[in-house]
Amino acid sequence: MRLFGEARLRRAFVSPLAAPLAEQPQKRRAVARPAACALSPALIPCGLAAGLAVTHAAAPAAAQVIAADRSTAYEHGIAAGYKALALCEGVIVAGRSEAQVEAVELRGIYPEYQPLLPRLKATVDRRARSVLVSFPGDLPPRRADWAPEVGCVLAPIGGTARLWPVVAWPGPLPVPADARPWPMGDRGINPRPAPALAATVARAFDGASYQGQTVGVIVMRDGRIIAEQYANGFGPFVSNRTWSVAKSIAGTLVGMAVQELGLDPKKPAAIPEWRVAADPRRAITLDQLLRMSSGLHSDHYGNRTDAIYFGGTTVTEQAVSWPLEVRPGTRFRYANNDIMLAARAVRAAMNNDARYAAWPQRLFRPLGMQHTTAGTDWQGNFILSSQVYTTARDLARLGQFWLQDGVWQGKRLLPAGWMRYMTTPAGPQPADGPGYGATMWLFGPAQGLPAGSYSAQGNRGQYVMVVPSEKLVVVRRGEDPAGSRFDIARFTADVIRNLR
Repeated sequence: MRLFGEARLRRAFVSPLAAPLAEQPQKRRAVARPAACALSPALIPCGLAAGLAVTHAAAPAAAQVIAADRSTAYEHGIAAGYKALALCEGVIVAGRSEAQVEAVELRGIYPEYQPLLPRLKATVDRRARSVLVSFPGDLPPRRADWAPEVGCVLAPIGGTARLWPVVAWPGPLPVPADARPWPMGDRGINPRPAPALAATVARAFDGASYQGQTVGVIVMRDGRIIAEQYANGFGPFVSNRTWSVAKSIAGTLVGMAVQELGLDPKKPAAIPEWRVAADPRRAITLDQLLRMSSGLHSDHYGNRTDAIYFGGTTVTEQAVSWPLEVRPGTRFRYANNDIMLAARAVRAAMNNDARYAAWPQRLFRPLGMQHTTAGTDWQGNFILSSQVYTTARDLARLGQFWLQDGVWQGKRLLPAGWMRYMTTPAGPQPADGPGYGATMWLFGPAQGLPAGSYSAQGNRGQYVMVVPSEKLVVVRRGEDPAGSRFDIARFTADVIRNLR
């Protein structure tokens, strides 16, 4: 992957023309508060301008919130970006039809965008591996282009140039089965679940027993897949978005960077945009970012960063811009920004764009995660709070890697003790429900599961549940519509009962 310099990107693209959309509530209100707007325009250290981000507070929330009964040009642009990215990943990468993506991935989404999608015309170019989606107004269509190892990348609103030229692609899409034996490849997988387990897995797809719309389930014990099932249109080589499961992937990648670069999570995260001596955000540590206790402000409750995810606003425009609200380390507030900032700190520490571009693949390749890509914004910043696309099998590999304490095929990839760090609560915690470690949700008897259980989980029902005492990994992929949340704790408890 080639990362573009700032000057070239500014020549190639038009900057976003409107303030980012205010975020709305999505997850548990007691713990989930968002991150939204863009103020700082810098990709590289910006000197004094970085410090100014502290004093230039975001516009009042009332001025940013878009009323439900009207749709602005910017809201249409965001919706078009949502559709372009979903079609690019679903059709071009995963091999699904446009109708299938429209019926599943583009249903039950955020209510302000849902009614707009049918009016937005999409053009899918499979040869060029590109998607254009028109929207009302005088700006060109939103575009998403596929690139090796990163998947589909959105251009900013108003941007027309491709980030990657149409060339001879390195291989077919979807990526086919790997002929190596499991777990490095796909040979030898032949699950024959006992009737009770098979029945429990089947109930995960009925929409009533555990809620939600399940598209894939894998149950793995002792490193062996013992149950695997998919919904129509999905399968072992069909990738879909991880959403916030990506945060736990980010925590794993940060562990690798800690080992390779000698980073200390307890020391301040070196965010270039905060380098001015007077900037109080310089005190925020990498540990606080991973534990959602940065103390940073954002403009609304919830977990929404639509401007970055679907608007083409960059991490270095938006995530670095928010001021402190409380003293770092004193409040748990679930926020996409904290994870994007952790990745920003790693990019700065690497100080080498080629090395940074290869960072996620240094985890994916050794684990045999051939169907997994980590997406970037159009300036090459990984959006590791959400934009990872993968399959259930690749997530099962990752869950087994976690269960094995960061060791794979006899080789240690994570620092000794890093998994204990990720799965140990420290500092402020969510007001209710599972606890939180360093990018991992922590389960136990209070949720009906054995002590020490932990999970990566994301929007629309993505889960990787690990139960060390049972040597168990449970992967559930979903496309849950708003208001229908899969009960992963009860499902996992039922699986455990089936296996005892």
